[in-house]
Amino acid sequence: MTLVCGIDSSTQSCKVLVVDAATGEVVRSGRASHPDGTEVDPRHWWDALQAAVADAGGLDDVAAVSVAGQQHGMVVLDEQGQVIRPALLWNDTRSAPQAEQLVAELGAEQWARRTGVVPVASFTATKLRWLAENEPEHAARVAAVALPHDWLTWRLLGHGHEGGPADLSALVTDRSDASGTAYWSPHTGDWDTELLELALGHPAHLPRVLGPGESAGSTVAEGAVPAGLVVGPGAGDNAAGALGLQVVPGDVVVSIGTSTTVFAVTDAPVADASGTVAGFADAAGAFLPLVCTLNGARVLDSVATLLGVDHDGLGELALQSPPGSDGLVLQPYFEGERTPNLPDATATLFGMTLASTTRSGLARAAFEGLLCGLADGIEAVQQVGVGVERILAIGGAARSHALPRVAAGVFDSTVDLPAPGEYVALGAAVQAAWALAGERPRWERSVTESHEPRHVPEIRARYRDRLPEAAREQLGRIG
Repeated sequence: MTLVCGIDSSTQSCKVLVVDAATGEVVRSGRASHPDGTEVDPRHWWDALQAAVADAGGLDDVAAVSVAGQQHGMVVLDEQGQVIRPALLWNDTRSAPQAEQLVAELGAEQWARRTGVVPVASFTATKLRWLAENEPEHAARVAAVALPHDWLTWRLLGHGHEGGPADLSALVTDRSDASGTAYWSPHTGDWDTELLELALGHPAHLPRVLGPGESAGSTVAEGAVPAGLVVGPGAGDNAAGALGLQVVPGDVVVSIGTSTTVFAVTDAPVADASGTVAGFADAAGAFLPLVCTLNGARVLDSVATLLGVDHDGLGELALQSPPGSDGLVLQPYFEGERTPNLPDATATLFGMTLASTTRSGLARAAFEGLLCGLADGIEAVQQVGVGVERILAIGGAARSHALPRVAAGVFDSTVDLPAPGEYVALGAAVQAAWALAGERPRWERSVTESHEPRHVPEIRARYRDRLPEAAREQLGRIG
């Protein structure tokens, strides 16, 4: 049996899967936590990777490895390959003013045409502009810019540790993660260095963009990682999830984790000047139009804590309330919002009456508010030409007994739940097997639940009526 390893270095933790390269069957797994916060010293990711590999029983019997990671995070390196400052993560919104500046300087249409995206605070380019304006001494030292998965892949190749080699030319990335920087072109498949310099203020080295299934090299022994493993190109987390799920045209994925995403696979790139749909690339040579919101499973965490119940208890309460929560509407902008682009927004509860203001009503309103944001995302990808035959719901919150049942009233399509799994890590394992064998593996995936739509239009109508004017304007300009 040939084994490969997929690694998911996400916002909250590092997950490791050791997988049979022939079948995709998970043989063993490991996990380690990441620190909280919106800026993190990358060495914590490497420490967590080492701990997760050890927790998975090591990689001595493994032939290849690949790393998927949280998108957009800014890792800046000096000429010696040392990290200059903690990485700013995708969910750090301090660069919202710089995003507005960058859009004003070129115009949304030109950004969408050149990069497939319109800058918001999540994207790497905006964080580089923030660095140039707020920490000019750090910005002046930047010799190379990498993303989280790029830096971890570089470490696997033996670079960047204290006292060791630090060849910046050995940095690599893939097209899916590069497409989330706002300085990569979906048309050329390469960096738009003029936009990098516009953001940072000077040139810097960027990782070589590998093709799907291309090897980055071989591992160098360090800690729990042995030498000689083939290293795959890696990917952004959503693109890796699409690989792990074996997404095909007609499938729209809703992923509910720390943030929520809606994405699909298309043959042609998407350019949406409203900024609602990001025209990312996928990890297999196609494209991945995607809508992302900042407010995901932590909406449910917050309301569950308020009500003094666990996740199962929150779901039980929610199902005791009728669809529409008797008119109670939660607009769940607890962390500001990325889509629509409202970085300073806060959560608001509407429609409070004596009848609607109950524990069960609030529980259901939490699920419905989260799902209405996703429904707007599904509608947005439809408006840029994506066909929707079924919705695949993944992520920790999707495993809630209540969520797919509440979703049946919000969405107007069948909702399928794939078998529970770490699909981002599994997609990275697909890449590892691909780099090892030279062809993409096709592993079977199964669906454990399917829910037909029981659409209640009033739920979204009440939610949309309460959106800020700026949000309604943005959602009306898609395409």
